[in-house]
Amino acid sequence: MSAVPQTSAKPRLRIFLCAPRGFCAGVVRAIDAVERALEKYGAPVYVRHEIVHNKYVVEGLRQKGAVFVEELDEVPDGNRPVIFSAHGVPKAVLAEAERRELFAIDATCPLVTKVHREAMVHFKRGREIVLVGHRGHPEVIGTMGQLPKGAIAIIETAEDAHAFAPRDPHNLAYVTQTTLSIDDTAEIVTILKERFPRIIGPHKEDICYATTNRQEAVKRIVPKLEAMIVVGAPNSSNAQRLREVAERNGCRAAVLVQRARDIDWTMLEGVTSVGITAAASAPEVLVEEVIDAFADRYHIEVETVSGPQEDVFFPLPREIRDDAAE
Repeated sequence: MSAVPQTSAKPRLRIFLCAPRGFCAGVVRAIDAVERALEKYGAPVYVRHEIVHNKYVVEGLRQKGAVFVEELDEVPDGNRPVIFSAHGVPKAVLAEAERRELFAIDATCPLVTKVHREAMVHFKRGREIVLVGHRGHPEVIGTMGQLPKGAIAIIETAEDAHAFAPRDPHNLAYVTQTTLSIDDTAEIVTILKERFPRIIGPHKEDICYATTNRQEAVKRIVPKLEAMIVVGAPNSSNAQRLREVAERNGCRAAVLVQRARDIDWTMLEGVTSVGITAAASAPEVLVEEVIDAFADRYHIEVETVSGPQEDVFFPLPREIRDDAAE
C-alpha cells in the first residue's frame, strides 16, 4: 500500500455514493437480536456461525460478550442463549437444540424463512424442487436442510440449468437464494422455464429487496465511473455480486474491500471518478472510513445517487422483545 501523498495540491476526485447501500432489515434484526440478548441475559451469548458476514460487526459483538461457534457441540449445556444467524439453519440444528433443551433464538431473516416455507409447500405437494444458489453457502445449506436429503437439487449456473435432468419434468418447482445476481438468476430461470414450461416459481421473487436495490444502484452509477469500491466481506454473497455487477456493466476496476486499509491505491492512480457502495451486511461506519481515506489523498466531491427508499422493518425474535413475557 502506498503512503499518503505529502503534496499540498491533492488531485480532484468525484465520488458517486450509491443509495441504498449497507445494512438491510434482516441484518439489522440479526445484529439487534445479539445485542438485545446480551442486554437482557448478560454474557456470554452464543451465536452459531457469523451472525452476518462481516468481520467488523462480528468482532464488535465478540467484544460485547458474544461467543461465535460453528456447531452446537461447542455450546455448553445450560440456559445461555444460542442465536442462529440471519442465513438460516437446517431443521436438524433446531432439533438438536431442542433435544439438548438449549435456549435457542432464531434470527433467520424472514425473507430466508419465506424461501424455506416455499420449499416445504412444494415438497408436501409432491414436487421435485430446484434451488438456484451457491453450493456451500450457509443460506443454501439451511434451505436444503429443511427437507430430506435428495429432495432439493441445486443449480449454480446456466450450464447446470441446461444439464439438469429431473425425475419428472412435469412436476417441478424452483426457489432461489435471496442474495444472488439478478441477471444471472434471470438467465437460469429463463432456461428452466424454456426446458420445463410447467415449472412453478415463487409468487414473489425470492431475491430480496435489498439485494435487488443495491445491484440496481450500482448499475445506475457505473456509466459515470472509472472504478468501483464495494465495502463488504469476501464470504458475503451479496458483496461479491455487487462487484460482479459493476464489472459486467463496464467498470474497468471493481474491487471488494473490508476496510479502507485494504484499498490498493496504486490501482487508482489517475482515476478521477469512483463509486462506493456497501453490501447488506456492511455498516455505514466502514463506508465513512473509506470516504475519509479518499479525502486524505484527494480533493473529493461526493454525490449521492439515490434509488428506492427502504422502509422495511422486521421485529425482533419473540424471546428478546420488550413485550415478550418474562
